[in-house]
Amino acid sequence: MTPNSPVGKPAGPVRLATYFHVHLVSDSTGETLNAMAKAVTARFEGVIPIEHIYALVRSEKQMERVLEEITMAPGVVLHTLVDRDLRAQLEEGCRLADMPQIGALDPLVGALSRYLGAALSTRVGAQHALDHEYFNRISALDYAMAHDDGQGTAEQLEGADVVLCGVSRTSKTPTCIYLAHRGIRAANVPLVPGQEDGERLVGLKNPLVIGLTVSPDRLVQIRRNRLDGLNADHTSAYVDHDLVREETVKARRAFERRGWPTIDVTRRSVEETAAAIVNLLSEKRTRRIGAAW
Repeated sequence: MTPNSPVGKPAGPVRLATYFHVHLVSDSTGETLNAMAKAVTARFEGVIPIEHIYALVRSEKQMERVLEEITMAPGVVLHTLVDRDLRAQLEEGCRLADMPQIGALDPLVGALSRYLGAALSTRVGAQHALDHEYFNRISALDYAMAHDDGQGTAEQLEGADVVLCGVSRTSKTPTCIYLAHRGIRAANVPLVPGQEDGERLVGLKNPLVIGLTVSPDRLVQIRRNRLDGLNADHTSAYVDHDLVREETVKARRAFERRGWPTIDVTRRSVEETAAAIVNLLSEKRTRRIGAAW
């Protein structure tokens, strides 16, 4: 009987996690396939995939080695292969090994093909072409790094699409980097008690300024973890609960006073925060910008 079980009643059986092998076979970088596999397996509770990643598989000999490894760890095979011969080789190998194989993009590609009535491209890694969009992403990444943590004058910040403002440890930097990978030029300015209050952002005309907020309890926890990693003193004002609460309240009031949209990052991942920012940017372009997210 566990401490939390009712008196006189045995505790229920403990459900163990289910582990399984998943083989991800791609003729490109494998990023798309890996993201899809994570998204799907996340829908199942108590299921933990053991990932085997095979990227840049572009020859018959490479596929032979992949099939050898697959047969040594039976599981599910997911692929995004474009080359018909390699697909056929993988499908036949999986059939002989009595293992399920799934073309991860097939349903979507098939549906779009029927709708558009267009021929499919057989070019490998087409989404990773060194085109104008690719160089925009590189430029956005350079911009995010050069305008991190309050760097840059107000004039330089006019070159941003979005400027994130918030107290320390509200995920400003990783969110800017994530946005840069989507081609969005993002800068961030921290609010520092007694030093930076964000006033220099008020006159910005081009970028959308967004305030990031967080609950004091969560912020103290994050900052303490940060200090643990640095082996630093825990008695500083940086983690004093009353001072942190005052800091977050002042930040919220500053955002409200300036009319900036806000996003509460307390329970959001970087990806979720970035998605909310993309929505706000879209609303700005259509002049429908709203209140807090």
